[in-house]
Amino acid sequence: MTRYIVRRLLLLVPVLLGISIVTFAMLRLIPGDPARVMLGEHATEESVAAIQQRLGLDRPLPVQYVLYLESCLRLDLGRSIKTNRPVLQEIAQRLPATVELTLGAMLVACLLGLPAGILAAYRHNSAFDLATMFGALVGVSMPIFWLGLMLAYVFGFLLKWLPPSARLSVGVEMKSIAEAWGLSGASPQVASLNEFFSGFYVLRAILTGNLRALADVLSHLILPSIALGSIPTATIARMTRSAMLDVLGQDYIRTARAKGLRERTVLLRHALKNAFLPVSTIIGLEIGWLLGGAILTETIFSWPGLGRLVVDRILARDYPVVQGSVLVISLIFVVVNLLVDISYAYLDPRIHYD
Repeated sequence: MTRYIVRRLLLLVPVLLGISIVTFAMLRLIPGDPARVMLGEHATEESVAAIQQRLGLDRPLPVQYVLYLESCLRLDLGRSIKTNRPVLQEIAQRLPATVELTLGAMLVACLLGLPAGILAAYRHNSAFDLATMFGALVGVSMPIFWLGLMLAYVFGFLLKWLPPSARLSVGVEMKSIAEAWGLSGASPQVASLNEFFSGFYVLRAILTGNLRALADVLSHLILPSIALGSIPTATIARMTRSAMLDVLGQDYIRTARAKGLRERTVLLRHALKNAFLPVSTIIGLEIGWLLGGAILTETIFSWPGLGRLVVDRILARDYPVVQGSVLVISLIFVVVNLLVDISYAYLDPRIHYD
C-alpha cells in the first residue's frame, strides 16, 4: 500500500506540470493586455510598458513560464495583478467557502441519492423505480442556473423562508477563532491558519459557540447546496441502483435471505457494502468536480468562492491568480481520487495494491 501511495504521489508531478503548461498557454491566448486592462483604456503607452516590465510580461513566453515554474517550486504562486496580494492569500480566502458549499451539496446528494437508489433497486420495475429514474433524468438534465434562480425566487423572495444569497446576514457578527480561544497574540503562522479556518463559517460558529450565527450560516447554505447537489444526487441515485441490481442477484444474497436475516440487514450490510465501490468512485469524482465547477451556483447566490474568483480574474486578465487557482483545484481533485482508490482496499478486502 505504501509503495502504491508513493507512486501515485510521484505521478502528481507530471500531471500538475502538464496542467500548468496548458493553463499558462491558454491564458496567453485570451485577447487583451493585462497591463492595459489594469490601467484602463486611457492609459499611456509609457505607463503600460512600465507595468509590463514590472510584471515580466514583456519577456518571451518560455522565459515567463520558466520563471513561473521556479516560483511554484518555492511554493510562491506570485502576486495578483489586480490587488497586488499574494495569490495563496487570495485562494485561501475563497477556498473555505467553496469547500463548505461542496460538502453541503454532497451531503444533500448522499442523503437523497443513496436511499433513492437502494429503494429503486429493491423495488425494481415498480412505480417507485420508474419515478426515481425519471427524477434522476430530470436532475441530470436540469440546468443549474435555472434551478438556482427558481429556488432563490420561490424560497427567497416569494415565500421568504430562506435567504436568497450571500453567506451571512447583515448584522450577524462572529468572533474569529483566535479571539474566542485567546490566540490573538500568536505567531504569524498561527495567525494565517486562524484566518484560513475562520473562513469556514459553520466550523467557526461551532467553535465560538455562536448558535445564532450557526443557524444563519446553515440557512444561507441550504439553497445553494440543493442547487449544486441536484446533478450529483441524480448521478449517485442511478449508480447506486445499477450497482445494487448487480449485487442483489448474487448467490450470497440469496443465502443471506435463506438464513432468515432481516431484509434491512441483507440490503445494508451485505448488498450495499459490496455495491459501494462504484458509488464511492462517483462520490469522489463529484467532490472533485464540485470544488472547481461551482461557478454558476456561486454567481447566482453571490457565494464568494473559488469559482467566482477564477471567473472574475479571467475577465481581469489576472494570470497569477487564475494559474494558481487551477493548480490548487487540480491538486485537490487528484488527491481526492487517490483517497477514493485507497478506500477500495478497505471496502473490499480482496483488493490489494502491490
